[in-house]
Amino acid sequence: MALLKGKGAMTGVNLIAKVYKNGVTKDGKSQYADIQLDARDPRGPEQTNLHLKSDRVQGENGKVRYNHGTPYSTGQMEEIVKAAGPNAEPILDKGGNEVGIIYGFKGNVIPATRGTGLVVNTKSVKASEFKVDDKTLNNQFASMRTAREAQTAAREARAQNSAPEAEQEQAVEVDEPAVG
Repeated sequence: MALLKGKGAMTGVNLIAKVYKNGVTKDGKSQYADIQLDARDPRGPEQTNLHLKSDRVQGENGKVRYNHGTPYSTGQMEEIVKAAGPNAEPILDKGGNEVGIIYGFKGNVIPATRGTGLVVNTKSVKASEFKVDDKTLNNQFASMRTAREAQTAAREARAQNSAPEAEQEQAVEVDEPAVG
C-alpha cells in the first residue's frame, strides 16, 4: 500500500484508476477500482507499492494474491471519470480486447473508514498533471520494481557496513589475554 506521510501528503495527489468492466457489483450500485498513486507524482518514486489498497488474500489453492480493488459508488465513479475527462486509456487483454479503462486524475486521499488502505475523496477530484497512455501501467510496475531494488540495495549496504564492526568486536574478544 502506498505510504503517504507528512503534512499535505494526502492532498492534491496525482492518481490513476484501473477500472475493469467486470468490476461492477451485481446490484449495479458500485464499481471496484484499483486506484494507484501515479508514479510520476513527486510522492511516487520511492513507493514500493503504489496501490492505495493492498490486501493479502489466500486463494483456494493456497496461492497468495493481493486484492487492490476498492468499491466506489456509481456517483463517485462518475466524478472520477468526469475529472479525468479525455485522460483515459483502454486496458487490453492479451488478445487485444478491451477489458477496462485507466483514468488519470488528481485528488485528495483519506484513510478508509471501512476496510484497509486509502480511498479517494471524490469531492476533491480534478484533472491530473500527467497524461495516461498505453505505457502508463508498465511505467507503474517499473517504478515499483526500481523502488524495491533501491530499498534492497540500501538494506544490503547497511548490513555490510555493520558487519565489519561486528568482526572487529569479535577480534578484540579473541585477542585479549587470558587471566590465569
